[in-house]
Amino acid sequence: MKGFLILAAALFFNTGNIEHQEHQKWGQIGHYVTGEIADVYLNEEARDRVYEILGDRSLSLSAVWMDDIRSDSEYDYTRTWHWATIPEGKTYEETEQEEDGDIIWALETLIDELKSGDLTEKEEKDKLRLVIHMIGDIHQPLHVGNGEDVGGNEVRLQWMGENSNLHRLWDSDIINSLQMSYSELAWEIDTATEEQVEEWQNSTVRDWAYESVNYRDTVYELPDDMRVGYEYRYQNRDLIFKRLLQAGIRTAGVLNDIYGAE
Repeated sequence: MKGFLILAAALFFNTGNIEHQEHQKWGQIGHYVTGEIADVYLNEEARDRVYEILGDRSLSLSAVWMDDIRSDSEYDYTRTWHWATIPEGKTYEETEQEEDGDIIWALETLIDELKSGDLTEKEEKDKLRLVIHMIGDIHQPLHVGNGEDVGGNEVRLQWMGENSNLHRLWDSDIINSLQMSYSELAWEIDTATEEQVEEWQNSTVRDWAYESVNYRDTVYELPDDMRVGYEYRYQNRDLIFKRLLQAGIRTAGVLNDIYGAE
């Protein structure tokens, strides 16, 4: 989400073009971080099998594959799998679902399919990379949107004096402003206790989604002038770190469950 041409930037801020900007993703660094952390928490059996499937790509690089294929028509069926919508005061079950599925449905379905083992080599590699990415996405609170502002994409603001929006702020602006490599950031935030690891891994896809819902109020605590910078980053940095860490640890938990020893 960096290096836009001037024309592309202009289109980004045109509300008439919001539809294709909706609910994009953690920025690349965020996904690299979750992949790096997941690698640390894989057991030996799971790591061997995961890397056998991924081939010459690390978990970190594989975590961004689902974004790399957005322009590949072969994978158009995954277009709506980057987000879910749970309005305030409703449960997921009470919400109208995407015709082609959303991130909650897709994660639950693909995890079950990977566990079944009845897949071709290509199917398994694709589904594994999709799951790795989506576990990252669902931990970004605005990927479980309220149905009112396209996951924060329509919430215009200024970040450090530059035009942005709330979704992009949480995907990449704050993380990029730390000026840390993904390996540095992964090392810095990996402070989980054994008890936390056990608790976080003993949770479900829907638990992760409802956690994101519960964090949305914090995300939307914005100043009246919609100018955010160091203070907002300071107030929300620990939450961002926690969600990245949880995503990585839970990714490992899912992969250990699928590919680890019985």
